[in-house]
Amino acid sequence: MRLSILIALLVALASLGTAQAGEPQPFERGSWAKLRAGHAGQPTVIHLWGLTCGPCLVELPHWGELSARRPDLKLVLVAADPLPQDPERVAATLAKAGLGSSESWSFTDRFYERLRYEIDPAWAGELPRTVMIDRDGKATVLAGVADLSQVQAWLDAQAKPSH
Repeated sequence: MRLSILIALLVALASLGTAQAGEPQPFERGSWAKLRAGHAGQPTVIHLWGLTCGPCLVELPHWGELSARRPDLKLVLVAADPLPQDPERVAATLAKAGLGSSESWSFTDRFYERLRYEIDPAWAGELPRTVMIDRDGKATVLAGVADLSQVQAWLDAQAKPSH
């Protein structure tokens, strides 16, 4: 009995220094290329949002519902606030929206313009923004609050075999 308590205590202490489950990965210079390479050949939806963006916070639960309904949705969330945000707050917001188990990243560089530029040189930073990347690497951008029926139609098209 005492040994199991000691082991449980040691495990708990060891986990104190590690990142929380669901905590976003730091999005820094080179992260866009790493993210794209990690999902190459797979239809992927990348949703850029922010804690400081009111429409984003209203929209997130709808992404959570879509994610629950569509197991074929490979969703990556990027918190793209102009100033770095507390990772625990980002994780808690995603968890509340039903997106706690989704892959997530968060801007960590105060020079966020260069991060935006890596994603899309023409992007002025408006949020929310959704980038749907097909298996061939072709990107389709939805600026503003996404029409999720458009996202679902895109997912359906991705499920069809390509010629």
